[in-house]
Amino acid sequence: MLRLCTCIDVDASMTATAPPRLLLIEDDPDTAALICETLSDHFRADCVSHFSTIEQTLCIDIHQYDLVLSDMNLPDGSGLELMAQLLTIRNDIPIVFVTGEGVLENAMTAIRQGAYDYIVKAGDYLFAIPIVVEKNIAIWLTKQENKRLQYEIERTLEQVRIKNCQLEDAVRKLETVAATDPLTELANRRAFNEAMERSFAECSRYGHDLACVMIDLDNFKTINDTLGHQHGDQLLQLVGRILGANCRRSDVAGRYGGDEFVVLLPETDRLTALAVARRVHGEYISSVKQLVAGTAVAHLATMSIGLACMRDTQASSPDRLITKADQAMYRAKNTRADDVLIFEPDEPQHVSSTAS
Repeated sequence: MLRLCTCIDVDASMTATAPPRLLLIEDDPDTAALICETLSDHFRADCVSHFSTIEQTLCIDIHQYDLVLSDMNLPDGSGLELMAQLLTIRNDIPIVFVTGEGVLENAMTAIRQGAYDYIVKAGDYLFAIPIVVEKNIAIWLTKQENKRLQYEIERTLEQVRIKNCQLEDAVRKLETVAATDPLTELANRRAFNEAMERSFAECSRYGHDLACVMIDLDNFKTINDTLGHQHGDQLLQLVGRILGANCRRSDVAGRYGGDEFVVLLPETDRLTALAVARRVHGEYISSVKQLVAGTAVAHLATMSIGLACMRDTQASSPDRLITKADQAMYRAKNTRADDVLIFEPDEPQHVSSTAS
């Protein structure tokens, strides 16, 4: 009677053209000879290496074999001990136990611990051995192919993830370029207007104040025409650096026109905005002297600033707030220039640029 038990029920056959490389561990010479002969006849090749003990088996390179056939009881230990050591060396080696009826419990334990299959030495079991060998090698090959496909899928997904990250980074850079004035590296007019709309809506909703600071470089055209565009660009870049250094993460500084700049200060009252405006003005006057020192227009390199707060002006829209700050700036410019003015409902309040 043939008794055969497998852990996976599939109908598979050998796909490789070369015969499998099989390792047999069996201490009984007669049984070993029968198994070797059966397998050699089936595969029409001398494809079995035979050893009798665990010690002998551990001295060979297990990686050169496609499948291991082992008895459950060996002279120097159990088949379970051998399997544990083999799986430590190569964790994917297919192992099939050929065991007697009295040790079926051990065979089932072996399946749970990593063996592929087992064959009971009963009846015409020799005829079953080649079938079981072919089937379990096919299972192993399928597992390897699945691993390869899984690796390819994971690699492809990783490549897609990298490409997506690169694309997102490129989009962010394009968005930054599209929103940035290339000369000063501040927000351009469009980006500032968008930020203004958002900040105005948020401050209106939550009852926060919002300060707008308008800045104009006095006599810029005269300085630019006299010293050349390179010096003019240096003045604009200087303002960009000063504004960038004096803005919080929540603030927005932008180039509003040729020589006009604007700063948006969310949740900022008039006194705090005034302090920022004074600081910007002072740093510009101090730094610009080095750029135009010794020139005929050195005395013309000044800055006029006007600021307005949403709460003071009761501005009903972003444009109205910008207009009030712009009016204060032009009042400062037309009064005597080089000043900082706060817009008041009746008349802008003059604040000297040298005020402490």
